[in-house]
Amino acid sequence: MSYQMLVLDLDGTLTNSRKEITEPTRNALIEIQENGKKVVLASGRPINGIVPLAKKLELNRFGGYMLSFNGARITQCSTGQIIYNRMLPREVIAPVYEITKQFDCVDIVTYHDSRLLSGIKSNEYTEKEAFINGMEIVPVNDFAERLTFPVNKLLIPGEPSVLEELMTVLQRRFHGFLNIYRSEPFFLEIMPQNIDKAYSLQKLLNSIGLTADAMICCGDGYNDISMIEYAGLGVAMENAQSVVKESADFITRSNDEDGVLYVINRFLRS
Repeated sequence: MSYQMLVLDLDGTLTNSRKEITEPTRNALIEIQENGKKVVLASGRPINGIVPLAKKLELNRFGGYMLSFNGARITQCSTGQIIYNRMLPREVIAPVYEITKQFDCVDIVTYHDSRLLSGIKSNEYTEKEAFINGMEIVPVNDFAERLTFPVNKLLIPGEPSVLEELMTVLQRRFHGFLNIYRSEPFFLEIMPQNIDKAYSLQKLLNSIGLTADAMICCGDGYNDISMIEYAGLGVAMENAQSVVKESADFITRSNDEDGVLYVINRFLRS
């Protein structure tokens, strides 16, 4: 199969443990774009957290794409055009917030420009999200009332055991209205209904005349399973969660061993 598109999760996949793209991986990604392949960065991160990596890979020069907020928004890098954008229904924000406040050891956050708005109390996982995206944490009172702008997603950072219980409660309460899942054991994603990386990639592929068979998707987290299963070649990192590996066609090296470069060398270079 001649693959035409490479879709990459960021944290734990494209970037190593220091949140860096190694130079050999960067050079290989530039090379395949020069040879006509499309590169897509698909992440739960907000757009501000993806742009620096997109610039490093010169996606603007080669017409690559960014899927931010787990696919709730698709941006064409060359033009900055938003070609797909889904928001949370406003009426769900307050009840999600009220339910979340009843649980210990969790926060609830969303993104506004370069700020991470924290609605309960910042914890170590809130700080992790802020660090990953280079954002300032801003505590806000009356969280739901403050969100007067369009919201692509909410994130609940917290202790994994607590999030497991909270996820069950929220999924039961908002079944049919929201997509709720964990991207990491300590991150619970609150998304518009039916939105995940595979759904948005289908929208992207339709817009540019490609099919899933022409696409390789690489990831390591729970939120990557949908695109790994959807892709012509679904790739899990060696450091991926075991359930992610079970969904993959191929397991590459870890993110600290240039696993993306290994995929490029095996499947995208002549």
